Formats: sequence, C-alpha cells, structure tokens
Amino acid sequence: MRVVSLVPSLTEAVAVCAPELLVGATDWCSHPAGLEVPRIGGTKNPDTGKIAALAPDLVIANEEENRPQDLAALRAAGLNVMVTEVRGLEQAVSELARVLVRGCGLARPDWLDAAETAWRELPVPAAERAAVVPIWRRPWMVLGRDTFAGDLLARLGVRNVYAGHADRYPRIPLDELRACPADLVVLPDEPYRFAADDGPEAFPALPAALVSGRCLTWYGPSLVRAPGVLSQALAGAG
Repeated sequence: MRVVSLVPSLTEAVAVCAPELLVGATDWCSHPAGLEVPRIGGTKNPDTGKIAALAPDLVIANEEENRPQDLAALRAAGLNVMVTEVRGLEQAVSELARVLVRGCGLARPDWLDAAETAWRELPVPAAERAAVVPIWRRPWMVLGRDTFAGDLLARLGVRNVYAGHADRYPRIPLDELRACPADLVVLPDEPYRFAADDGPEAFPALPAALVSGRCLTWYGPSLVRAPGVLSQALAGAG
C-alpha cells in the first residue's frame, strides 16, 4: 500500500500506525517529528502531477482542507481519493477508523480507543462559559457553526457565541467581537499563531485562554491528550 496524505492530521494518524505506507505528504504535515517523506506542496495548492508520479494506491484528503478542483484532478489522473468530513468528535473517530482500517488496511489503533475513552470520561463541566474563538486576525475570523473545534469546546463547557452563525468561519469586525455576550476569548496558536503578546490585547475586557491549536483542531493521536491540555488552558483563564 502506497499512501499520499493531503491533511496534516491524517498524515500523523497514518505515520503513527504504519509510517512505511506514506510516500507523500504536504509541506504542512509537521507530525510526527522527523517525518521524512516527499513533500507535494500545500493543502490548498498540492502538486497534482508530482502526486500522480508517486503512484499512490490511495490519496487521503478532507473536504474542508483540500480544494475540490485538486481532488478532481487527482481522480482524473486515475488515483483513488478518499475524502473525509469531520465536523465533530464522533465523526472524527469514525472517519479515522475508515481511513486507517478500510483505506489503509490496518487494524484499528489502540490510541483511537484511548481517545474515545479520554473524551468520554471527561467530568461534567461545573458551569458553561460563553466564548468568542478567533482563528485569524487582519481580518478577524472566528469559529462559526458546525466545526470540529467548536464541538470539542462544547464538551469542555465552553459555548461558542457564534455557533449559530450562517457561516462556519465568519469574518466579524473587532468592535462587534468585543460587544458580543462572551465571558472568555479562546485564542489557539493555529491557524493564526495567537500568543500572549498577540491577541489578548484586542479583548481587554475578557480573560484570554491561549490554547494549543493542534489539540483543538487536529483529529488524530493528539486527541488522546487534548482533553487534559485544553482543560488546563481553559481553567487558567479564570
């Protein structure tokens, strides 16, 4: 089996289980550390010719991360493309199993069961907090409806105030964000690298939780430790 991954989360999932299967990954596939495979460009601008030349048996992709025209080009080249959809934790687990077991022919990994257990055994939050969750600035963009990150936060007792927005990642002016009925601002370090000196100052009236973007947005082996990492970061925001 020869696999090319166009999604960092899926690259890590395959590499942790069976690194010998991977024959190509994107420039953004940073985990596991030291991964040495041919790079085929970005998630949004992959080199489809280079991918075809690698002659993979399977290309794994995601409907949000990757562009339809690139996936169509790969299919037109005769490649088998498996496209995932991940809008919540349960769907992430089922899609990971589909990719690894049905797509790659592997046994269901122990870490996937451990991730399910870690999230299932979370204590019931003492109280719900409302949060605005920026993912970009210049312009400001936030989590909206139907997102994987929003589902994880909800399980940790954090309600996204823009969860009912018509868009999944709406652009919202900063003055509107500051005026929204939030108790907290959650600032992940990806896709935009929010940090202690870059982000909290825009929301002077709100406590800020600086969180791991990988734990909040990646679906893969990081799901095992994500509940603890995120809970600690949220608790530290007061």
